[in-house]
Amino acid sequence: MTTPAAAPSRTSSPRSGPRSILCGLIGSGIGGSRSPAMHQTEAKALGLPLVYRILDSDVIGFDADDLGDFLKTMAALGFDGTNVTHPFKQAVVPLMDELSEAAAKLGAVNTVLLRDGKLIGDNTDWSGYRASFLASLGVLPRANVAMVGAGGAASAVGYAHLDLGAQRLAIFDPATERAQALAERLGALFPEAEVIAASSAAEAISGVDGVVQCSPVGMLSHPGLPFDPALLTRDMWVSDVIYFPLETELLKAAKEIGCATLNGGGMAVMQAAHAFARFTGQEPDVERMLADFAKASKAV
Repeated sequence: MTTPAAAPSRTSSPRSGPRSILCGLIGSGIGGSRSPAMHQTEAKALGLPLVYRILDSDVIGFDADDLGDFLKTMAALGFDGTNVTHPFKQAVVPLMDELSEAAAKLGAVNTVLLRDGKLIGDNTDWSGYRASFLASLGVLPRANVAMVGAGGAASAVGYAHLDLGAQRLAIFDPATERAQALAERLGALFPEAEVIAASSAAEAISGVDGVVQCSPVGMLSHPGLPFDPALLTRDMWVSDVIYFPLETELLKAAKEIGCATLNGGGMAVMQAAHAFARFTGQEPDVERMLADFAKASKAV
């Protein structure tokens, strides 16, 4: 089993004395991210002076070619680390001095630690989803899994299910070449499993233990259903990585059929919790973070 990388000790920092822990999020169009609230609320509960800044490329004015200089500037300004989201998760990989095992295998980094002049890349998307799935649906069968969507989230989620022991993973995406490429990459990482690109959602879902939905369909900005819920049976579980809204049309339909369901809130919180532990060197209270997230979601 692959395990998340341990966080380097913050005591290795050349800076000394009481100070704030400075973190951020690099991405495009991320003004509405809940990451600052999740990190700063938990830090306050733990008595940690942590500041978490949004670093939106659309606002600041930088692109993938500028990432190297941008990260150097962050280090010079005293940042302890940063999360990375779309569209930079792959672009930062060659800039890292060190990579965790999962980040190297996935070819994607969502968490960067800045330590002693080094950039250390990790990926907590896969471990966050894995932890959320185990906590909510872990007692259910998971040997035969269908995955709808083959984008960035799917790579981490598919990796998590194969790490959890899936013997067969069928991937469907309307972009068939993308699904095939992901199937080949994950299949090479887990040669003991059967990883295929399905030609249709119906082919992927037929006879599986559960379905994980990784496409953007169902988000407030992309309303609708990613596939016909009639393909589901009540003995299947259904997981959706979307967390805005928490209950997508797909999850509503799956509940009506009788399926066990999992929304994307747990993945969002757990990936943040794992990153938080790396940034601060302290373990967060996950149950408190989940409760805070749920409360904030109801207020939206």
